[in-house]
Amino acid sequence: MRNVSLCGIVPMQILLFFTLMLTIISGTNRQDNNTYKVALEYQRVLSEKGINAEILSLKHTNMMQRDENFIAAEEEFLIPANKFIIIMPEYNGSYPGILKLMIDNSNVAKCWWNKKVLLTGVSTGRAGNLRGMEHLTGSLLHLKMQVHYNRLPLSVVDTLLDEKGKFINEFALNAIKMQLEEFLQF
Repeated sequence: MRNVSLCGIVPMQILLFFTLMLTIISGTNRQDNNTYKVALEYQRVLSEKGINAEILSLKHTNMMQRDENFIAAEEEFLIPANKFIIIMPEYNGSYPGILKLMIDNSNVAKCWWNKKVLLTGVSTGRAGNLRGMEHLTGSLLHLKMQVHYNRLPLSVVDTLLDEKGKFINEFALNAIKMQLEEFLQF
C-alpha cells in the first residue's frame, strides 16, 4: 500500500490538521518564569511541524475561583482540546498548587476525561521535576487521562535557554522534538 501525498502533505498531517486541538499549559502563575519560555519553545517546534497549539498561561487568568474569566479560559483552552502538553516547574518537590487549583476548579468530565497528556518538568536544579511529574501523573490517571510515557525532565533549564528564551542546548531541543513526534502519534 502506497502512502499518497496531497499537495506535499502526508495523510497523517491532514488527519492531525482536522482533528487535533492541542493546548499547552504553562503550569505556574509566577511572573518572568522559565516555564512559559519552555512553553513558547514547544509551541514554536509544533508550529514548524505545521501544528497549531494554543498556550494557556496560568499567570494570565485567576485560577483561584471559578468566575467568568476562568470559565472563558476553560471553554477556549480546556474543553475543546483533545491533547494537552503540561509544562510545570518544581515547587517544593511536587507540582505547583496553582496547577492543582486549575484542575480542581474545572469541569473535570468535560476538560480532562479520556484525553491525552504529555508532561514536561522544568527546574533550575538537577532532577527536572521528576517527583512532581510522578505526583501529577497519579492525579491525571485518576481523571481518566492517558499520560504519555515520555515525561521529559528539563534540569538546569536556566542554562538551556538564551536571554531571549530560545533553546541553545541542542541535546535538550532534540529530546523535545523526539518527545513531540512520539506524542503526535500517540
